[in-house]
Amino acid sequence: MYVTCLDLEGVLVPEIWIAFAEASGIPELKRTTRDEPDYNKLMNYRLNILREHGLGLKEIQDVISTIDPMEGAKEFLDELRSVCQVIILSDTFSQFAAPLMKKLGMPTIFCNELVVGEDGMITGFKMRCEKSKYTTIKALQSCGFETIASGDSYNDLGMINASKAGFLFKSPDKIKQDNPNLPAFETYDELLAAIKKELV
Repeated sequence: MYVTCLDLEGVLVPEIWIAFAEASGIPELKRTTRDEPDYNKLMNYRLNILREHGLGLKEIQDVISTIDPMEGAKEFLDELRSVCQVIILSDTFSQFAAPLMKKLGMPTIFCNELVVGEDGMITGFKMRCEKSKYTTIKALQSCGFETIASGDSYNDLGMINASKAGFLFKSPDKIKQDNPNLPAFETYDELLAAIKKELV
């Protein structure tokens, strides 16, 4: 049995932190896993900026409520879920993902948790496990599943390379150039066709 594992931000929905950076007028928050391979370093950088500006969870959630899935994302996901099991593996947080999952038809997502103080300020974060995407792929394989994976960023490469089939989707040129062995697609139709080909 196959399980397809997909990244969330940049693949199915716009990047949350970029949307928040634009809404808040803080360009430093545009830095994402496309730019910084070390996720802990990236998150601590973001939390320091939020503290400096006195911004908490509510301000971010207000922006997230205005974000819609990328054009064609829900239709792609619906079609994919009709032919195989799908799990979204994301380094985002449950407090961010919940409203977006409703807009995507409530697919299964494995993500992380923010630590939030009584004042609504984000004081830290709890990762589900070390190298969460890669670790989850290996765990699924240990249960007898074949995995297919797709994502756009540095933190997706582990799960993509560890899977029976892996694809880059809407990745920056630098990541595509550094990983010429990985098929890279720009449209949902291309990605869906490639996944379906593996399922035969």
